[in-house]
Amino acid sequence: WTKNPQPMFSALDELDRAGYRYYFLYTLNSYPPSIESSVPPLKDRLASFRTLAERVGPRKVIWRYDPIILSRQHNASAHLREFEFLASALSGATTRVIISVLDFYRKTTRRLGHLEKETGDSFCREPVTEPELPPLISGIKELASSRNMEMQSCAEDSRLAGMGIQAGKCIDDGLIQREFGISLPSVRDTGQRPACRCIPSRDIGAVDTCQHGCAYCYSTGSFERASARTRTHDPTHPCLFPQG
Repeated sequence: WTKNPQPMFSALDELDRAGYRYYFLYTLNSYPPSIESSVPPLKDRLASFRTLAERVGPRKVIWRYDPIILSRQHNASAHLREFEFLASALSGATTRVIISVLDFYRKTTRRLGHLEKETGDSFCREPVTEPELPPLISGIKELASSRNMEMQSCAEDSRLAGMGIQAGKCIDDGLIQREFGISLPSVRDTGQRPACRCIPSRDIGAVDTCQHGCAYCYSTGSFERASARTRTHDPTHPCLFPQG
């Protein structure tokens, strides 16, 4: 999972020589800096997406258009315009797009509440109940299909299935079998959220290390702590930051 794969580009040959098999889930939205404060400029992210697809193949770069945030400033019409622009820019560079609707975890609620006070925007706390969501989902599905992209949902129970969106898997045994010839049991990882359909995996990341500063983030507890941990990063250390 990434919002900026560029730092990995120089390591891909090394991973290939070592026999690692991999694919990328690339989260790419067009939210303003108030919501995604530290991601690279959109034009650079689009260029990185296409560069990555040329390097590893479009079936191994999956576009994540998530989370879908509904607010006064980001209503269905705005999302349709943004999705059409992004889908056109990524045409031929991916064959699958995964969507999800924003869940309001405690951290998310706190940060977006602060943002409402700063910007005057108003975020919908129950987007799946909004009347504008079904036509929005139908519209972006049609746009994706017109660019030869299949659409799946991520951890959405039956909420989007009723709108015609197939429940997907980020860690997908079918994709792994098809692309790498590796057969894995098609069983759900019980350590994930109930609606998650991913097969079992091991996460080698660490919380409070991401630098993107997204207001909707449910993982990072403190952006300040993440910055401090980044400053102590030692590439020769077995962990992302010194444990003590």
